[in-house]
Amino acid sequence: MATLRVENLWMEYGAQTVLERVNLDVADGAFCALVGASGCGKSTFLRLLLSQERPTRGTILMDGQPLPQDPGPDRGVVFQRYSVFPHLNAVQNVALALEIARAPGLGRLFGKARRAALSEAEVMLADVGLGHACGHYPAELSGGMQQRLAIAQALARKPRILLLDEPFGALDPGTRTQMHGLISRLWRETGMTVFMVTHDIREAFALGTRVLVFDKTRHDPQAPGAYGATITYDLPVDRSTSKVPSASEEKSAP
Repeated sequence: MATLRVENLWMEYGAQTVLERVNLDVADGAFCALVGASGCGKSTFLRLLLSQERPTRGTILMDGQPLPQDPGPDRGVVFQRYSVFPHLNAVQNVALALEIARAPGLGRLFGKARRAALSEAEVMLADVGLGHACGHYPAELSGGMQQRLAIAQALARKPRILLLDEPFGALDPGTRTQMHGLISRLWRETGMTVFMVTHDIREAFALGTRVLVFDKTRHDPQAPGAYGATITYDLPVDRSTSKVPSASEEKSAP
């Protein structure tokens, strides 16, 4: 059974139609890269998958059941801007996700339980190449390191689906290439399903197993907001020919 099924999805804001007639089946472990012109609804689609917003019409099913109405631990998200807490160091940032999950009332663990969360956070930071920076605060980290921290934070609760909204757009080309190696490795090791919005076509084909092209198929010059975008192309990618950095190259990342 497909992990995720989207059936006749529409998203409207008043008279503005952003998405229309979106249909999609995504199997477990797919890496879907979403491309298309600015404003064609890619980030809106990600917010719908996260349950930050509800579709105007249509359904989103996970394992045959309606998608939960609120964001949950089954879905992690990483944005272009580093969504980390500046007043917490790296290990505290990652451990916070575990504390909120295990102590929803206080959002804070104590004693043995807190030490266990910090230990798990240290392992996750090591997995993303930040084992040496557990005590560093975000302001002390480079852009690439901050984005690694945001990824570790998103993966702390072992989500089944990872949502990436242009996560590497603000990085320099060298760091961006190294981050490609990191996210590709984590995707292979965890088996999670990934949806990544990007404006970089080369990035989409280098990382994705499917490239989903969003575009408008209907236009009305007199009412530019009347019609929304849909998935116009669903392109499979042979990952055996994709170029991603080796493990040694990834380890040299800042």
